[in-house]
Amino acid sequence: MDETDLAREFEDISGKFAAAREALEEVVLGQEEVIALTLATLAAGGHGLLVGAPGLAKTLLVTSIGELMGLSAKRVQFTPDLMPGDILGSEVLEESASGRREFRFIPGPIFCQLLMADEINRASPRTQSALLQAMQELHVTVAGARHDLPAPFHVLATQNPIEQEGTYPLPEAQLDRFLLQINVDYPDAGAERRMLAATTGAQTRKVRNEMTPADLMRAQALVRQIPIGAQIVDVILDLVRRARPTADADERVKTLVAWGPGPRASQALSLAARALALLDGRRAPSLDDVKRLAKPVLRHRMALNFAARSEGITVDDFIDEVTAKSFEAQMRS
Repeated sequence: MDETDLAREFEDISGKFAAAREALEEVVLGQEEVIALTLATLAAGGHGLLVGAPGLAKTLLVTSIGELMGLSAKRVQFTPDLMPGDILGSEVLEESASGRREFRFIPGPIFCQLLMADEINRASPRTQSALLQAMQELHVTVAGARHDLPAPFHVLATQNPIEQEGTYPLPEAQLDRFLLQINVDYPDAGAERRMLAATTGAQTRKVRNEMTPADLMRAQALVRQIPIGAQIVDVILDLVRRARPTADADERVKTLVAWGPGPRASQALSLAARALALLDGRRAPSLDDVKRLAKPVLRHRMALNFAARSEGITVDDFIDEVTAKSFEAQMRS
């Protein structure tokens, strides 16, 4: 693809995402930043973890995205008695009319383009781990046989941070598979007023179909062709490495951090920053994109220790602190 074709492709895809964003904001009110980050997650080819209290339109957002993009979408309600086979599928023994017996694979709900894993932390670790291979390798293995998932394939999982009884914290390896952890906060008063008027009347709004699965795959290919400046790469690497409690790390980091982000954090920052630029119609990401994405990328890829908790320092507080130091160092260099 030459420069002219690339520019034309950029304008087309950016325009489609602008229309998609507008359509979602008409249905999911008061969550503009959540919508932008979720669309950026899909444009970057990743999976998203939506964390928020009940009633904040997490489920509505995911189902609306499926309708908006024409994706084959399925929802799995995670519960303590859910088994891996309930997600992946299983083999059943069948007997033909001639008396011949053979196993036939019955695909589970994971065989879709958009899987909503609702309240993912309510299932046991064994069931949660059923998603690991699918999220990373885009195929599953059942009874030794490989089964490829449809393209594109994305997992948008939801989690309730308030009620912890009967839940199982997600393992670090699985958390790392999510490109972004998007915290969903309460809407402001104006948005809640509009929501009240829009959702309690005789008619409810439905999302418009603005994109196709092919458009999404074009966007994912385009994101990887968007140039990223050397200065932004330096900031990304410095930011991620500053958050690790290694031997040469700052003493405060070693004192407060139990474990830090791995290389996937750098990859996620690079891809998500370019995806945000595409959504906003910009030809390249900026330092503001990195600052905006620092928390969604890092908050689920690191943990603070008891010393930090005893001082009342949260993960988001710490990320703000590290981000500020990284940007200060960049300005001095």
